[in-house]
Amino acid sequence: MLETHNNKITPPQAVEGTPKATGDINDLLALMARLRADCPWDVKQTNHSLIPYAIEEAYELGEAVQADDDEDIKGELGDVLLQVVFHCQLYAEQGRFDMSDVIATLQEKLIRRHPHVFEAETLTDDAAVKARWDEIKAEERRVDEARGKPRRRLDATKAGSALMQAQDVQSQASKLGFDWEGVAGAFEKLEEEIEELKAEVRDKSKAEIKANISDIEKELGDCMFALVNVARKLSLDAEAATLTCVHKFKSRFGYIEAQLAAADKRLEDSDIEEMDALWEAAKRHERSS
Repeated sequence: MLETHNNKITPPQAVEGTPKATGDINDLLALMARLRADCPWDVKQTNHSLIPYAIEEAYELGEAVQADDDEDIKGELGDVLLQVVFHCQLYAEQGRFDMSDVIATLQEKLIRRHPHVFEAETLTDDAAVKARWDEIKAEERRVDEARGKPRRRLDATKAGSALMQAQDVQSQASKLGFDWEGVAGAFEKLEEEIEELKAEVRDKSKAEIKANISDIEKELGDCMFALVNVARKLSLDAEAATLTCVHKFKSRFGYIEAQLAAADKRLEDSDIEEMDALWEAAKRHERSS
């Protein structure tokens, strides 16, 4: 059993020899400790370097659930769990907290946010539960503020992908009066940002672009943010629209690959002119199907 403690944090003891898959959380923690000791890649990782992997694994889990394949779902749930275990190992090495502290914090939160289950409160439907949940979260934020934790008006926006965060922060700012009335202003801002991005790269050599890549990245981010604002003003979900485009691109590229394979050719044996012609054929195939 994992036990919460207030003593000095000690990282899990690394497993010796060749471990076995037991299904025991403590054995998993010992395996992670071993990887941190002996795997060159794992040794190099930090909490910050792992952030992209945690995001990627969450999306892959979502895709596995949509596909409804048990083996894939188990694998992706395990990958998400690995991110939790990896982060806990790193923080334990820093002497800050360990897995038992994370589990205890989660247990406390679940108990605190479900008074209708563990206390005398009676909530009759899911809408009432959601409203009470939001009330409790608001009270938790007030407690944080009383403890001196800074809280700004847009800090309560949702976590998620960059597109999701951009759209939510824009929506929250709109509720505070920081917005255009119609979509025209959003389009003008998008055009302005695109021109600024073009100016950063126009007539520049590869070396000049590389030397100025930080400023170019900022301008590109401004363009993405402005485009998300156009989506919001049109009542579209920027994340869903982008995912639709990704799936469409993959489908069309798959068509190209299949047509080349039917001609006994590989993608590597083709050129951009041939692939572009097949791309247009894929678009015609979509419209006719």
